[in-house]
Amino acid sequence: MKTGALLALALTAAGCVSAQPTRMVQVQPEPLRPAPTGQVSSSQLPPPPAPPPPVSAPVAPPVDQAAAPGTTTAPVQTASAAPVSRDGLVGAWKVSSGGGNCQIFMALTKWTGGYRAASRGCPGQVADVSAWDVSGSQVVLKDSSGGTVANLSNSGGTRYDGTTSGGQAISLYR
Repeated sequence: MKTGALLALALTAAGCVSAQPTRMVQVQPEPLRPAPTGQVSSSQLPPPPAPPPPVSAPVAPPVDQAAAPGTTTAPVQTASAAPVSRDGLVGAWKVSSGGGNCQIFMALTKWTGGYRAASRGCPGQVADVSAWDVSGSQVVLKDSSGGTVANLSNSGGTRYDGTTSGGQAISLYR
């Protein structure tokens, strides 16, 4: 019993002893030097370059200038009526419409009326383009409610020409 009482006294005394709190040293970082400042200037960007001329099919020569019988002529290359691929349309496009030039960006994100599109700096109806889709061999540009803004057909290579729903000519090219 003496041993138990002695042990209880030792444990009580050990619990009363408090350890010295450790001191935390806070290190302050050196202040940053301010970045140099200078004059900020701005100016108007030049207008984008004019679109390339549309590709047109060559006209067949008159009958009196046609090749002699038995000779062959090169085939005439015309605008493609083949179906247009959505993957081939993704990315940035230059646009010419209503006397102005701008850009349209097309993505494969589903959106009202088709896939997501965004116009930048476009005049007139083309400023409303927020979606696009493919219908057979035509590219259809649409507004936020799914209404058609323009229909375009492939004019060769990476150029599409058509008209807006308001009757203005529009060209989409890279």
